[in-house]
Amino acid sequence: MHDARPVQSEVSGYISNLLRQHFGKGPASVYVTMKRPYITIHFRGFVSPMEKILLDQEEGKRVLETRNFMFNALKPEILNELWAITQLEFTELYADWNLTLKSGMFIGVMGEEDIKDPLEWPEEADRDIFHKQVERVNEEAARIPDTIETMWMSNRTLLLKRSGVLVGIEKALIEEGFIEILKLTKRPLEQKLLKAAPLNHSLQREIDEIFMDWNFSQDVGYIAFILSAEPRL
Repeated sequence: MHDARPVQSEVSGYISNLLRQHFGKGPASVYVTMKRPYITIHFRGFVSPMEKILLDQEEGKRVLETRNFMFNALKPEILNELWAITQLEFTELYADWNLTLKSGMFIGVMGEEDIKDPLEWPEEADRDIFHKQVERVNEEAARIPDTIETMWMSNRTLLLKRSGVLVGIEKALIEEGFIEILKLTKRPLEQKLLKAAPLNHSLQREIDEIFMDWNFSQDVGYIAFILSAEPRL
């Protein structure tokens, strides 16, 4: 792989141009972080003129449906370009959007998930308590995941992977083809529960944003927490 900083800059430029080309307006900023086996791409200031009109008319669901449709169509192109830029093979790509803050997140996952390059947990944060809190949130929403893994991508980005998250009714909906409807329903519910949980106490950071997405065929889900820059006093 090339030197990390120029690669991150190149990925940032590519994502900016891609969104501008397909949505008519690019983001104001893009932050790229790579820690094997993941890449996170966090962008801000992203809403097109047409989307703004729809949002003003409280048509946020339509905006999300259109973005998800576009993202799924662009996913192969994005994965190919990530390989061309980084020389790393990302086999999965996830996305979520925060329409209120005009931000979004792409999460790429390499095929070689056993190769990890993590940051240590900060001294002030309690990993075990944080995992227990996430388990309780998941139990309230559906079920406790079979496994929870966390990885600090940077000082402000904490990535969480959940395996074994689906219950029977969700699997039935997926089999019937209601994948996007399930995602649009699960996201606001789980985000509400996560925001209500005392996660900021175990992390000793304020949580600025939460993004999440799933691979239902593999029964896994990812959550990206964007945290405040400084620990709580």
